[in-house]
Parts: sequence; structure tokens; C-alpha cells
Amino acid sequence: MRVVEGGVCAAKGFTANGIHCGIRKNHSKKDLSLIFSAVPASAAAVYTTNLVKGAPLAVTKRHLQNGTAQAVVCNSGNANTCNANGREIAEAMSDLTAKQLGIPAEDIIVASTGVIGQPLDITPIAAGLPLLAAGLSAEGCHAAAEGIMTTDTVRKEAAVEFTLGGRTCRLGGIAKGSGMIHPNMATMLVFLTTDAAISPQMLQKALSGDVAGTFNMISIDGDTSTNDMVTILANGMAGNPEITAGGGDFAEFMKALNTVTIALCRKIAGDGEGATKLLECRVSGAADSATAKTAAKSVICSSLLKAAMFGADANWGRVLCAIGYSGAAVDVEKIDVSFQSAAGCIAVCQNGTGVDFSEELAKRILSEKEIEILVGLNSGNACATAWGCDLTYDYVRINGDYRT
Repeated sequence: MRVVEGGVCAAKGFTANGIHCGIRKNHSKKDLSLIFSAVPASAAAVYTTNLVKGAPLAVTKRHLQNGTAQAVVCNSGNANTCNANGREIAEAMSDLTAKQLGIPAEDIIVASTGVIGQPLDITPIAAGLPLLAAGLSAEGCHAAAEGIMTTDTVRKEAAVEFTLGGRTCRLGGIAKGSGMIHPNMATMLVFLTTDAAISPQMLQKALSGDVAGTFNMISIDGDTSTNDMVTILANGMAGNPEITAGGGDFAEFMKALNTVTIALCRKIAGDGEGATKLLECRVSGAADSATAKTAAKSVICSSLLKAAMFGADANWGRVLCAIGYSGAAVDVEKIDVSFQSAAGCIAVCQNGTGVDFSEELAKRILSEKEIEILVGLNSGNACATAWGCDLTYDYVRINGDYRT
């Protein structure tokens, strides 16, 4: 397996594009994206657990009941959530896109992201779709990635090449996400594509299984969004024998999927609203996987710990505090904690108590752009990883006037 360029267009048969159609006031910001497969594809999705859901999710769920899709259309700048005519607008996006592509509307995944509770006018979307569809290309990944961004500061793309049944396959994707990101949803917005042949049932199994240990292990701010969704299209154009059951090929597919999703997780967490640092909490030595995940997520979700990381303050007590209220069944007197980065590694707690360490070295370690919080529970063999970012002054500034 190797990392390749191309993101959502890396796999055979996929094209994409992104344009500014007029939803957003800033003409330099793209606000409409399209991803297209040359042939119908197996499709799967996972959605937010928030009871308040954007209208596009309901439309997409209905469209994916048969396990197939051929295109993804997504706008930014407006979430199309809590609108009286939201479903009608989402259906109109499908119908208009279908006409441009010459495919059934039921084969289109619809997504929206942006401000909640503001009416979404279909007019700019309808006017922009001909240009959007005409510009589809195998080099359109960057444009599509830009078209789904809201407060994101960088594009988020990843792709890998791997082998199934002697055939070369590719899997890639794009993502958006910077705020309103918290575990136990689906994710922000992530669109994945692959030319591997896999049945809709096994594709759904792969995606649902992967999300539990990747996107559901990110937390930026503790808010679970209303429009979060991760989807994957598999068009089979690589020509491998179709995966219809577990086995070696399915395991290899899962490995490729996990490689791409972890890469996107890190990009999302590192680009949290106002963030200056990517935080990765790795818990090892847990009695079971559930305990490891609970502990890791609690540490990453701690506002106090996130603030300490912003200030490069080795306040390790906040790590133990977060584990202590997480609900995880741990032996506090066995917990070890270390901080690690490109500047080195320093132990700050052993067996639940502090150890002497150099504050100067700790400051250097925590001043790097990527920080690893290493937690040893010393009670078993299970492990888990969670991702987040520091909590800065800019997070409040960004969200203080997000709507206005």
C-alpha cells in the first residue's frame, strides 16, 4: 500500500469540480461541489446522531436504500437545516444535478454545510450546476475540496493505492470540518471514493466499523453537528473480484480505508477552529477496547487540557482528571502519562503520581505543532487513539460572530 495524490479523484472513473455559485457572499470562496462516478457504484453512509438533522440527510438516506449511487452534490454556506422547505430544496438539488449528469435523481447523495436555520435559495445552485457539471475532471479534487469548506483554513484530501485479487485499486477522499465536531456522530462531511469492487452490504460494514475508531474519536469543541455525514462510493472499475464476504481481501480493503480516514482525521483535528496544535491521545494497556476509547476521548474533550496545551503548560493533572470523570473503569494508581512531540518525550506521571521533570523541556515539547499525549493504564492489552486540538482565543472570536 502506498500514499498517492488525487484525493477523491484518485480512483478510476471518478471526476469532481467545485465553483462559486453565489450562496456565499465572498466571491473568492467556492460554495458548490460535485463528485461523479462514470458508472453506478455501491454506496454506504453514516450519519450524525443529533436528533436535529439537516434535510439533505433525510433525502440521502432515502436515495441510498438500494445501496447504489453515482454522484455527490454538496453546497457550503448554508446547512439547509430547520427550514420549512428544506426537504424540497434538497430534492431540487438532486433533480437539477440528475438532469445535468443524465442519471436518476435517486442515485445522487445530497449534502449541505454552513449556517443553521437560514433559508436556502435554489436559484444560485440551479444557475451554477451547468458550469459545475461541465467542469468535471479527474483533476477536480482540489476544487471540490474547496467547495465544501466553511471555517476550514486548508483543504483536506487523502488517497492510497493497494492491491485486491491481483488488481491495483485506489481509495481516496475529501473532508471538511473545523468546528461543531465531537464523538458519537458520523463525522463532519467526508466523501470517499474507490474503484474497488465490493458489495453494498460489505461496504456499509466496512464504513460503520471504521468510523467507530476514527471519526468518532475526534473532538474539537464538544458540539455534535446537525449535518454530519460520511459517504463512500465503490464503482468496481479496478476489476478485482467483488468482495461479498469477510476474508483477506476485505481485511486489505479495511486497511486501505482506515489509512485514508486516519489521515483525514488528523487533518480535521489539526484544523480545528482557532487551533494552533494537533493533539493525539494514545491510550494503551486498557482492560478492553471500550475502556481505552472512553479514556482517550475524555482526555481529548477536556477544555482544561486543551487550554493547557495552547499555553504549552505540562499540567498533567488535567489528563488524570479527565480520565477520572470519564466513566472508564481504571486503576488510578497504575496510570502513567507522558507528553511527546518532535522536540522529545517527557514522563510527567507514573503510577498515578507526579514525577520530577524539566519544565523547560516540557515547554519545548508542548510548543510544537503536533503533540502526543501518551497514557498507559497498565491493566491489559487494549489501546485506542483520539484526536483533537488546543483551545485558543480565536475559537471564541470565530464563533462569537459566525452567523453575522
